Amino acid sequence: MNANTLYQQLDTYIKSSRPEFEEKLAQLVEIPSVSSEPERRPDIVKCGETAMQYLRAMGAQAECARTPGNPVVFGSIMTGRSYPTVAIYNHLDVQPADPSEWNKAPFTFHKSGDRYEGRGTTDDKGPALTAMLAVRYAIQQGIPLNYKFIWELEEEIGSPNFEYFVKRNKAHLRTDSVLVSDTIWISRKQPAVPYGLRGLQAFLFKLETHGKDVHSGLVGGAARNPIGELAQVISACYDAKTGKVKIPGFYDDVRQPSKAEVQSFVDSGFTTKGYQKAHELKTLRANMQSEADVLKAVMAMPTFEVHGISGGYNGPGVKTIVPYRAEAKISCRLVNSQRPDKIAKLVKDFVATINPDVKVEAIQKLEPFLGTSEGRYADAAREAMKFAFKANPAFTREGGSIGAIVTMEKHLRAPFTFLGLSLPEHGYHAKNENYDWGQTAGGIKMFVKYFEAISRS
Repeated sequence: MNANTLYQQLDTYIKSSRPEFEEKLAQLVEIPSVSSEPERRPDIVKCGETAMQYLRAMGAQAECARTPGNPVVFGSIMTGRSYPTVAIYNHLDVQPADPSEWNKAPFTFHKSGDRYEGRGTTDDKGPALTAMLAVRYAIQQGIPLNYKFIWELEEEIGSPNFEYFVKRNKAHLRTDSVLVSDTIWISRKQPAVPYGLRGLQAFLFKLETHGKDVHSGLVGGAARNPIGELAQVISACYDAKTGKVKIPGFYDDVRQPSKAEVQSFVDSGFTTKGYQKAHELKTLRANMQSEADVLKAVMAMPTFEVHGISGGYNGPGVKTIVPYRAEAKISCRLVNSQRPDKIAKLVKDFVATINPDVKVEAIQKLEPFLGTSEGRYADAAREAMKFAFKANPAFTREGGSIGAIVTMEKHLRAPFTFLGLSLPEHGYHAKNENYDWGQTAGGIKMFVKYFEAISRS
């Protein structure tokens, strides 16, 4: 590695790589790799095989490893036996997209100036390609580091088969550290480095009170109404106005963030006004009085959320029946030492005291993750972010979950660094998803600087 030329040639490399980046991003975006839709299985396989060819073209040994579900693309470039190794995790599956909600076809790549539109552009195909192009430059410049790529195709459905892949490839996955680029800044003006992720426990609440939908004029007032009873159960579980969970023991394992942590959250450039605009929130809960309140709620505290209630008549107008069954979809985001199994038992036991006829099914679960904002890898992240984006990053926590992280932590036992590139306005998981060249160019710089920093630590 020639330190004098490493950064002198970087801007030229980034500029020359733009056509290739856009071509590859267009190819990936136009493969609808929606992991939650079984009929998209051929597209998932095509996406994985396309990504595998990208890695092979840059000199990696790569394969599309089979699992009982969707494959995992794995590649490695070993430049020196004595060099440290970094494993780079991204995912290539995407959320569904309803074309009627989008301004343009979601699985057609659209370019408008520096803006790229299409499902998967920011979550997570754009950041994955950004990291890949940075690795190629780092290799060309002789940075003494080995690289492994782990590109998952089931992240959006909770990574159900990722542990299968890791267990069977543990020796090949051995690494000194893991780099993840699947997180969001709070503001374009302020880079953010997360060091924690919330976990998840999802539930189905089901209640059936009779054998069929019946006429309310004949049974109304006498027959039980499962939708109303489920609403009552949900109301007993939490205060919808404040989000406060009322289930005994729910908060026992929660550690409140320190003042310094909260201040770092606030330093992320967050504003309540900008937050509401980015997510199209008309109002917030009554107890969200300050930026710190909102950030604590989404980064460092658990939740109880209702995602849907089904049952009865859902057509136009009113059909006066009493439904015979209803179902509610619920999830709890978890933090710190909260464990999904414990939370599942608490919820089941509590619901049984309110309405023993409600069946509670605990389904998808993910453990929370809490790393550190200190140490050599955090220092390298600070250095890289400042070099690329001209500002010291704020260290934050993510409100969402990445199932693969806990699996890798368990089996690889390596430290994690989160260097995400997505912005609130990119429409992460939303309609009209987009990414931009500014984050790509800055991202390549960031990754190269990070690679150089950890290679000399």
